[in-house]
Amino acid sequence: MRFEEYNNSVNFNHKKIQLPFGEFFLCDNFVVAELKYEIHVDWSVVQKIGEMIIEQYGTSEKIGFISNKVNSYSIDPYVWVTFSKEYDFIEASAIVWYNDVGFMTATLEKMFSKSNVNICESLDESVQWILSNIIDTKN
Repeated sequence: MRFEEYNNSVNFNHKKIQLPFGEFFLCDNFVVAELKYEIHVDWSVVQKIGEMIIEQYGTSEKIGFISNKVNSYSIDPYVWVTFSKEYDFIEASAIVWYNDVGFMTATLEKMFSKSNVNICESLDESVQWILSNIIDTKN
């Protein structure tokens, strides 16, 4: 389910940003990323995502990141190792999978990530998990 189809999306103040490789929904405490079909996520793509997030939230705000895998795409798992060294504003991440390949990719991504990552079966589950983790760390 895409974020725009998610019934609860209206409950979140958000801004939609379209980049050549995907759509991003920037909410108050988290970002939902929906990358395009068959793109390859390498360090140059991750840098552009990081820059976009910094432009919106700054570098001191701790936020959540949801990778909503509505499309199939490839990712260099090592980018998460570099990402966690370069950027430290992601407090928690959730990966939503919709098929077996998505689950396997999410599992691999989780292994390489240095942040708190949860693999979720639905967008609703991911939003609830992110919000509970972000709120816990801000209190």
